[in-house]
Amino acid sequence: MAKKEEAPNMVEHFAEFKELKNIDKTTMISVLEESFRNVLAKMFGTDENLDVIMNPDKGDVQIFQNLTVVADGEVDDPNREISLTDARADNDPEVEIGEEHTKEIIFANFGRRAILTLRQTLQSKILDLQKEALYNKFKDLEGDLVSGEVYQTWSKETLLMDVEKNELHLPKSESIPGDFFRKGETVRAVISKVDNTNNNPRIYISRTSEAFLRRLFELEVPEIHEGLINIRAVARIPGERAKIAVESYDDRIDPVGACVGVKGSRIHGIVRELRNENIDVINYTSNPSLLIQRALSPAKISSIRLDEEEKKAEVFLRPEEVSLAIGKGGLNIKLASMLTGYVIDVYRDTEEAFEEDIYLDEFKDEIDGWVIDALKNMGCVTAKAVLNTPREQLIEKADLEEGTVDQVLEILQAEFED
Repeated sequence: MAKKEEAPNMVEHFAEFKELKNIDKTTMISVLEESFRNVLAKMFGTDENLDVIMNPDKGDVQIFQNLTVVADGEVDDPNREISLTDARADNDPEVEIGEEHTKEIIFANFGRRAILTLRQTLQSKILDLQKEALYNKFKDLEGDLVSGEVYQTWSKETLLMDVEKNELHLPKSESIPGDFFRKGETVRAVISKVDNTNNNPRIYISRTSEAFLRRLFELEVPEIHEGLINIRAVARIPGERAKIAVESYDDRIDPVGACVGVKGSRIHGIVRELRNENIDVINYTSNPSLLIQRALSPAKISSIRLDEEEKKAEVFLRPEEVSLAIGKGGLNIKLASMLTGYVIDVYRDTEEAFEEDIYLDEFKDEIDGWVIDALKNMGCVTAKAVLNTPREQLIEKADLEEGTVDQVLEILQAEFED
């Protein structure tokens, strides 16, 4: 007589999935129960009258089938009914017709095919759970910095593996011009997008996005990481040049100096990571005229006319400053527009006008420095720029008293009359 198989220790038998897929015990038990029910439903036609009890402490499972007791010879559906004689013979001697009889089912008795089907069902569910967990994990990490080891490089993308062996896809379009990766090399990027087409998560990373530059600054500059310095705006042309506007919440901290570091110690590491991408760091201001002036650095502008509704700016410069404002290949003005959100048009003032004009800084002996700064902040850098601005606008935008404005206008007009 063949020895009766004992019910397998299913929880222990499939423990490998729990370890490999990082699924918690509660979820594992739930998946096991659901898998049993799916297999049993196919075997019995339904699982509605089945109770599946998982015993995580013992590591086994008990299955009970609830059957309606009918008279001998009247069993129409053996998966739902049992004869009175069979029920009483199955440890239920006092049961009567019409009552419910509970019969224990030993799953192992169904043979290897049933075990194999159960295992395949469980594998499929574990895989679905793992994909869902992977998608949710990385979807929440979009925009965060990640490191991966180069596994394979093709013409259109590079495949990296993180420490948990998750695949990270770096498209060629998201690589910095000049990027060249060797197999096994560690590469940093930000998670740019996570797709889940047909429940198949695919993680894309980027080295060209603004977020990558932000994360690198957060990594290199402790004051940014600690929230003492805030990155207000970023503009990048990957591999060429970038501009970043920062502000400090602590008056004792110079945000630009902190980002650059002593002798450029902090910014040099970022520049190297970005394949020698030049980075301009400027102080952020809510004053659009002043922000545009700073964004166009190293060019020194003479005056600005803003159309705040249309987000357009007309910038006037000395002839020798125009090329600096535009920059090589138009990069400087393009980045300044991206950083400030204004369409910037550059105009060349005539030589004759400049021969007669004077920078406001030349009047420091006659006009208080804070007044000059207020005028410069509204875009008036030269004497004629102030004189050509309506008096009411000087009072309103520079936030100066009427008497102060009149005094300034008198000083400047006297200079040209002389």
